[in-house]
Amino acid sequence: MATTTSTPEAILDAVGGADNIIHFTHCATRLRFELKDASGVNKATVEAIPGVMGAVPQSGDRYQIVIGGAVQSVYDEINSLPAMKSQSGSSGSGSGESDADIKAAARAKARGKNAMVDAFFEYLSDSFRPLLPVLLGASLIIAGLAVLDAFGVINASDPNLTAADKPAAQVFAEAMYKSVFHFLPIMVAYNAAKKLNIDPWVGAAVMAALMTPPFLDLSKALGTTCTHNATLNKDLCVAHIAGVPMQLNDYSGQVFVPLMMVAILALVYKGLAKLIPANVQMVFVPFFSFIIMMPVTAFIIGPAGIWVGTGLGSGLAWLNTSAPIVFAIVIPLLYPFLVPLGLHWPLNAIMLANISSLGYDFIQGPMGSWNFACFGATAGVLVLAIRDKDKVMRQTASGALAAGLFGGISEPSLYGIHLRFKRIYPRLLAGCLVGGLITGIGGGIKASTFVFSSLLSIPVFTPMALYGIAIAAAFATSMSLIILTDYRTKEERAEARAAAAAAETAEVSASAPAEVAEEPEADSTTSAAATTEEGDRTAKAPTPKPALVPGAVTEIASPLKATTMDLDKVPDPVFSSGAVGQGVGLEPEGDIVVTAPADGTVVVAPSSGHAFGITLDNGVEILIHVGLDTVNLEGKGFDVKVSQGDRVSEGQELVRVDRSVIEQAGYPLTTPVLITNTASFASVEVVGGDAVEPGEALIKVTAPEA
Repeated sequence: MATTTSTPEAILDAVGGADNIIHFTHCATRLRFELKDASGVNKATVEAIPGVMGAVPQSGDRYQIVIGGAVQSVYDEINSLPAMKSQSGSSGSGSGESDADIKAAARAKARGKNAMVDAFFEYLSDSFRPLLPVLLGASLIIAGLAVLDAFGVINASDPNLTAADKPAAQVFAEAMYKSVFHFLPIMVAYNAAKKLNIDPWVGAAVMAALMTPPFLDLSKALGTTCTHNATLNKDLCVAHIAGVPMQLNDYSGQVFVPLMMVAILALVYKGLAKLIPANVQMVFVPFFSFIIMMPVTAFIIGPAGIWVGTGLGSGLAWLNTSAPIVFAIVIPLLYPFLVPLGLHWPLNAIMLANISSLGYDFIQGPMGSWNFACFGATAGVLVLAIRDKDKVMRQTASGALAAGLFGGISEPSLYGIHLRFKRIYPRLLAGCLVGGLITGIGGGIKASTFVFSSLLSIPVFTPMALYGIAIAAAFATSMSLIILTDYRTKEERAEARAAAAAAETAEVSASAPAEVAEEPEADSTTSAAATTEEGDRTAKAPTPKPALVPGAVTEIASPLKATTMDLDKVPDPVFSSGAVGQGVGLEPEGDIVVTAPADGTVVVAPSSGHAFGITLDNGVEILIHVGLDTVNLEGKGFDVKVSQGDRVSEGQELVRVDRSVIEQAGYPLTTPVLITNTASFASVEVVGGDAVEPGEALIKVTAPEA
């Protein structure tokens, strides 16, 4: 007898069975597993399961499986499987260990292997990742100034020019982007403290103390001695505070110092919180943290952080000088493996340290070959998607390519395409190799400041011609290899073409007028009967919903007061890649009250209140995900007003959210609003401005023409 395996059974088997699960939950689109051992989970096997949209391995033996709108039913079905029921029953009696004990033991076991390393890179990642939008914004200002400099409109490349030699408009524009890099240590300290669950403003204030005018004036104080360092071409000063020498440094642009400082501050802060009574902690925990950490940072951590950054940069600079071709090849070949794992943050920190200490960076030039090889592979996928009439991949690739070429963002390409198809990476690496060879043979490339590698930032690199040739060659190599050899296996290609053909047939069938066959003349009775029968058929034909009528244009209102962000900037690869659907990210303003954008039926409304799926009466299916990872709060701070299956009208409240609860927990408030049936529309566009009010037009969907 033939047997079949259902999607829930296949998922359970793929994650190692019920015995391998420590904790299992879900959010609005994803199943979330905490496993005893995730090393045996095969990503390709998971993504091949019908109904699975993607898999996201995470650190600490955690695993996410993207399901989409059907996640609740799949979650329930998995929990209903006999193996899960048996496991939950035995766990309560077998060894006598509680669920918390099992989790603690598993985490302790993991920490003996690699969880400490995972935690370190998570710390780096979460300290930098929230700053990507401001770094990108600053890099675009830099790119604009570089373009004007390249055309001779201004002189932005001569380091010897002072403000007195420049137009006021140029000086102001430089202040705009330098604000980000000058105060970067304070921003990093804030994020790092937030990551370690202490008051982020305490971390920011400790770092700010080393950047105030009085601290900088210590170089002029009595007893301070300064000597000129010819190698660094700057004065090195030592102040004497109560007889103790303090090395004075310029901490603007530094990142290692705040990262090191906050790691120690967290221990001090939490220790003080245990010692000081709760009713006076608000005053005395920050006070003693300042008294302890400001001097420790100024005397010890600050100079040590400068030495670490300078030492790492000097080591790489030696390699770049001694073997430039090796350096130029290794960097782009490493990045495709570092970025998906989040291991590229240390190199980003070194780039910033190089800019601060040397005035230039030598890593970003070779790195550009990786970026453009990545974008070239995406362009190749786009060409094949257009050829094969694969609408879903065409939409994914076009969005990812635009984000890459004009924003320098590789994540949409990586998570949306490259990591899903194993044939892409060898072709991508070939592009990296070609670009790296050209860079190395040409003697290396320098960047005058920290930027994202995009078309707009090319003038920042020197020599610009060499950089342009290297990235063009990397792009063309990866793109050509993808087009010539395809990025899919023979089976994947056949499946994609079959799906495209089926979709095209369905469209033709839906839009083609009914053919009227020629019949012999009949008498009036027969004609009347035929007319009646035709009328019955016409009456029974379903009327498409308004938004799905061929050529219809429908606007969807904003569910809350917020500022908008492009979807690809949402700091969650599942949402930003468009895997769940196209849409927009919202940053809530003021009190968070989420309302229904139009009349419809609630199809997803978990008790946690963090997400709502609504099938609107007009035919649009929408997902509103309040915050990122807020499912972990298990409903804390969410006052839910509706339930699954409820009818809602436009403007009706879905949930009220206590902003402070989410902020204190350290989760982003970013709220993706997605059209989950994007494939039903010819286009999904954001029409809302930079800021929207509830009820204002936010997204426009256009149905395909008949």
